[in-house]
Amino acid sequence: MPRAVLSALLVLLTMAGSSMGAAARAAETAGGKAADGKAGVALVLALDGSASITTGDLEFQLQGHAAAFRDPAVADALASAGALVTLAAYSGPNSLRVLIPWTRLAKPEDAGRLAERIDALPRGFQGDSTAIGSAIVEAARLFDRGGKAPRQVIDLISNGFSNGGIDPAEARDRVTRRGIVVNGLAILDEFPWLEEYFEENVIGGPGSFVKSAMDQDSFIAALRQKLILEMVALPDHMPSQSAAVP
Repeated sequence: MPRAVLSALLVLLTMAGSSMGAAARAAETAGGKAADGKAGVALVLALDGSASITTGDLEFQLQGHAAAFRDPAVADALASAGALVTLAAYSGPNSLRVLIPWTRLAKPEDAGRLAERIDALPRGFQGDSTAIGSAIVEAARLFDRGGKAPRQVIDLISNGFSNGGIDPAEARDRVTRRGIVVNGLAILDEFPWLEEYFEENVIGGPGSFVKSAMDQDSFIAALRQKLILEMVALPDHMPSQSAAVP
């Protein structure tokens, strides 16, 4: 998505943040929840659990997601879009682990309950390498295991570049061919150029974008903006169907 368009959307969403109904109306207008009550958006949230992530960094990823889901504007937008959400963590090749299975957020209060489940997750898991390409391919397979929706989005977080498994750009191209959108959130605590790396090698699909964060506060703000933007995606960007990822 062009930066000018993205910036304009973020300004509008920030101005609407004081009204819980504003995000809901935006999502419905932009083609969120299907008229028949089925999910409009399926979202894989892929957290970085690799060795480059310290225990504190992993904790703020989890706390940041819980805080974002408790935000009224985010909760309203997710419900209006009929979101299906699953939370997973990755590290090396073939390591993607589902932490919270597919969960339907049909009402705003469902997002708060999901936040409570995130708070209750066991801590202490730690991986090895950072296999971003493998994480993209494995995340895409989750859509065939309960994540059916007209719009399918992978949210991938990392504080480093890929150093194992399939090339991220190759993986990105593979999954976007089936209509999946890959968005990113780059944590810039080690590599200040990581946002550009994501733009070139990770994100893809109609309306795809990357946000960046330096600390917990900016991470929560970036995640909040990203979740709302993903719920107000234009309807003509929605793929009509998807095929299995090899």
